[in-house]
Amino acid sequence: MSAQPEQEIPGRGSLMLRRVAIDTYRENVAYLHRDCAVYRAEGFQALSKVEVRANGQRILATLNVVDDASIVGCNQLGVSEDAFAQLDVPDGHPASVSQAEPAESIPALFRKINGERLTRADFHAIVGDIAQHRYSKIELTAFVVASNRSELDREEVFFLTEAMVASGRRLDWHEPLVVDKHCIGGIPGNRTSMLVVPIVAAYGLVFPKTSSRAITSPAGTADTMEVLATVELPFDRLTEIVRTHKGCLAWGGTANLSPADDVLISVERPLNIDSPGQMVASILSKKIAAGATHLVLDIPIGPTAKVRSMPEAQRLRRLFEYVAQRLHLSLDVVITDGRQPVGQGVGPVLEARDVMRVLENHPDAPNDLRQKSLRLAGRLIECSPDVRGGDGFRIARDILDSGRALAQMQAIIEAQGSHDFDHHHPALGALTIEVTAAQAGVVTGIDNLQIAQIARLAGAPKVQGAGVDLCAKLGDEVKAGEVLYRVHASYPADLEFARQACLRFNGFSLGHADQVPHVFVEF
Repeated sequence: MSAQPEQEIPGRGSLMLRRVAIDTYRENVAYLHRDCAVYRAEGFQALSKVEVRANGQRILATLNVVDDASIVGCNQLGVSEDAFAQLDVPDGHPASVSQAEPAESIPALFRKINGERLTRADFHAIVGDIAQHRYSKIELTAFVVASNRSELDREEVFFLTEAMVASGRRLDWHEPLVVDKHCIGGIPGNRTSMLVVPIVAAYGLVFPKTSSRAITSPAGTADTMEVLATVELPFDRLTEIVRTHKGCLAWGGTANLSPADDVLISVERPLNIDSPGQMVASILSKKIAAGATHLVLDIPIGPTAKVRSMPEAQRLRRLFEYVAQRLHLSLDVVITDGRQPVGQGVGPVLEARDVMRVLENHPDAPNDLRQKSLRLAGRLIECSPDVRGGDGFRIARDILDSGRALAQMQAIIEAQGSHDFDHHHPALGALTIEVTAAQAGVVTGIDNLQIAQIARLAGAPKVQGAGVDLCAKLGDEVKAGEVLYRVHASYPADLEFARQACLRFNGFSLGHADQVPHVFVEF
């Protein structure tokens, strides 16, 4: 007996799909009018899981019930932006909706909530259901909180990472050596990737760098690169660029790499949960799925960094190394200075300016950004069997000083689609305030979290020209009234939000030279 068209299945009714322009951030949401005949016939309840079908496509979604016909009419099935993109059909296309079967991994979720240790099969089942959007936000939150509360042991972290890799696409570049670099985050202005990629690609190593956008920071690598070039590239175009130019700097959302991680992040970030196990699984699953064989991992330490002590950094390093070894990824963990922002600018345009100044060997280029990038690039270059240990820094410096890195970056920018950024006269937010020293002294502390918060309040990263431009760094002597940093904004309300935050705490501590915190580095 042949199957009937989906819109004619008895009990499901015939509804017209309607795109509801709401960004529900990694959650598929469906909308039905309360007086819809299908809503009444199926016995749906608000927040229940439903299955939406259209033109052979099937997605799972959380149901919202509406009473306003201007949002969704009685003969319509509304879907959020994410859901509409996945269905890939036009507005008004026939669609059907039905009750969704409960996720099969829910019993495993309840065991984790009760503090039990889960098996490999449990994690694969949970992650598979998460990637298929079978979990509601409440269930996702329960998994994240339970995994954080009863910390995953190292084998559970391996199982979680392995399952996250298996949940999406895994790239194969057909190269024996594919390198990548990642920082665990938390340090404003730390745009080393945008320098490491052109240096290492100019040397000749394959470096497909896919990055995320900022969620709680003033700029991610993708946000800053977007000032210079297009970052949302079709997957086929991205691979073509990498094969031609050895590297790219693109947003990773189009590649379907570890998609369960993207869903989990949607609840981890608002809860400010970043447990070691979940961090390791998130980072390593993305890198392995992207086809990396060798990874340099940057763990900054500082009073306001994610990691605040050497023992904590060493524990995290051992966990990363254990999981990487189990998954046959060559890992080099580097512990770096996280006492303050890197570079001068915090915000997309300001950070892009700093990057281009370093590439051009400009006299105003921030030396800390230059030196850190050279050392990270050197570690990656030493992955090559043709390079002796200790020679990488010199090779990286020669590539940068000769202009080869700048030429490589320009080629990547052109290939991705140049945005004609003028870093000599960057388009910064026209509204500014200057934050000055209340008294003379030595800068003994810069609060990474507060500087990042001020930059975000000023509008970054949504407003590319917004952010904080630092004029003083740790150890600098300043006079009373001397400018510590400038805040750039494009809208009066944003500037006022930033101003109020600066008045509460400007993020700088002044004192004596012997009060500057000790730096832990392993370069």
